[in-house]
Amino acid sequence: MPVKICRSLNQLANSCLRQTNIQVARNASTLSDFDIQHKTPVVRKVTHIPKAQYGGRHTVTMLPGGGIGPELMDYVKEIFRVGGIPVDFELVQIDPKSSGNDDLEYAITSIKRNGVAIKGNIETGSLDTGIISRNVALRNELDLYVNVLSCKSYPGVIARQKDIDILIIRQNTEGEYAMLEHESVSGVVESMKIVTYDNSERVARFAFEYAKKLGRKKVTTIHKANIMKLSDGLFLDTSKRIAKEYPEIEHNEMIIDNCCMQLVSNPHQFDVMIMTNLYGTIVSNVICGLVGGAGLLSGKNYGDHYAIFEPGTRNTGTSIAGKNIANPIAMINASVDMLEHLGHQTHAQILASAVNTTVNIEKIHTPDLGGTASSMDVVQSILKHVLEATKSMKWGKLRRGFC
Repeated sequence: MPVKICRSLNQLANSCLRQTNIQVARNASTLSDFDIQHKTPVVRKVTHIPKAQYGGRHTVTMLPGGGIGPELMDYVKEIFRVGGIPVDFELVQIDPKSSGNDDLEYAITSIKRNGVAIKGNIETGSLDTGIISRNVALRNELDLYVNVLSCKSYPGVIARQKDIDILIIRQNTEGEYAMLEHESVSGVVESMKIVTYDNSERVARFAFEYAKKLGRKKVTTIHKANIMKLSDGLFLDTSKRIAKEYPEIEHNEMIIDNCCMQLVSNPHQFDVMIMTNLYGTIVSNVICGLVGGAGLLSGKNYGDHYAIFEPGTRNTGTSIAGKNIANPIAMINASVDMLEHLGHQTHAQILASAVNTTVNIEKIHTPDLGGTASSMDVVQSILKHVLEATKSMKWGKLRRGFC
């Protein structure tokens, strides 16, 4: 067969495959969060994995992590117990001082079994190059390629900026977090930044589909392509190409250093932001600082099969552990995200409403928000509102049963 005909056939096949991928992605935007995760907008041939659900209850892996993680997880478990929320937790501890990766392997096995996890930030106590970062390893091993952070102001919290509503979508497994470092000669260390076309396309398409689903109007790609012309250049070019498929959504670009200045001076220009891994860490912390601090916002990690929910800034808070002053809102918000993902919308709304009442109306704030309340004060308030809401819900069901 002539070479030109072969090339034409290959181009036609690739074009048909791409159009199929686009259609599947657009169809996925109408699915539930759980189905989106299992029938991801990013088109890959994956085998369906059933939900870990037994007798109407879901089982979720719980990784407390280090620092304030264990005490925050205790609060979550108590809230779920009092609210009668149909979720059971499989507790998995990872020892930060361990010289091996057995704990990490068990955690990965548990998440693969259950499909969903909630976690605190896991410390990696050893500086040995053979001991990998537990947090990064979890994301890489489970292919949690995208992290979503919804940065929205709390009206009841005094902050540096008001009325912020920004959605950060970051690539979660590549970039500087590829953990590929070596010392080529004594005193010279090379660290490789990995950016691939496939993962850049996955994240860009996820971002535009997510923006479309939520009715967002603008997507900004954050990069440093003026210096890293090949790596960040590839990420930026991919975003531009995907943006052409969504003419109803405005797309622009911004260099990371200018982005940080613009966030501080005029954050309201941003709607949805997509970026590589390290830039996501920087921007997330900047925005959290603008809206009140690390104790408020939660993050969602998605892959083709699995999802992990955690506080948005991934800080351990070791210095305040055990002092009853840590802000539990970020972890509780992570549990709200988890409930929405699992399809427990009613309980998610009850818990979200309890958080809103506590933070914005009653203004029960921990010291990081300028208040004097303890962690337990915040939790007790949330427990009170959850109990009131679930009591009325149970009574309604009981009354209908007697009619």
